[in-house]
Amino acid sequence: MADRTAVIIGARGGIGAALADALDRGSSYANVIRLHRESDLPVDILDEASIATAAASLANTQPPVQLVVVATGLLHSAGKGPEKSLRELDPDWMMQNYRVNAVGPALVAKHFLPIMAKQGPNCFAVLSARVGSISDNSLGGWHSYRASKSALNMLIRNIAIEWQRKNPQSVIVGLHPGTVETALSAPFKGNPAHERFTPARAAENLLGVLQQLKPEQSGQIFAYDGTPIAP
Repeated sequence: MADRTAVIIGARGGIGAALADALDRGSSYANVIRLHRESDLPVDILDEASIATAAASLANTQPPVQLVVVATGLLHSAGKGPEKSLRELDPDWMMQNYRVNAVGPALVAKHFLPIMAKQGPNCFAVLSARVGSISDNSLGGWHSYRASKSALNMLIRNIAIEWQRKNPQSVIVGLHPGTVETALSAPFKGNPAHERFTPARAAENLLGVLQQLKPEQSGQIFAYDGTPIAP
């Protein structure tokens, strides 16, 4: 096995668990650490203290951490979901989208990037979404989700610029997994326009994309088939 460690944050969710399973089956990583709110080392994307504690606990992990994937996200919850019109805007729901989809991953980057290998290739990836692309938006709606993913995409770009000064071989990217058969996409199963993937297939797709990325592609957002998504 390769002498490196992978960390999956949100490893109890559909895509996160599938990513961890795929990495466990493979030979690229000697150690795969699964983090979520109920793991032995609990991480709550809304609680910076839990993120900081987990990162500090893994700072001296051997082999060193060279891959971190943030596989968390919010699209609907407790009767709330993507808005179809301005009439449905709710400031609390908007802020919840920002906190989970943008602020949380940024805080993970804040605490986990410094513990990753200081030299040589490493990768920090976050699940994003095509609907966060401003130039690709032709349908409108889904205000809170779209805006929070757009904010995430900007943060990915900013963090990539900063981190390449510290480690020129680092790769920091967003990944669009497509429509995956998970609890997040369950309310939208009736849309036949969306190609659907099982979590296992989605994990295979995303890991295939990560394996092909080079440092000069850091800061971009990529779809499950490896094509870049415009800002």
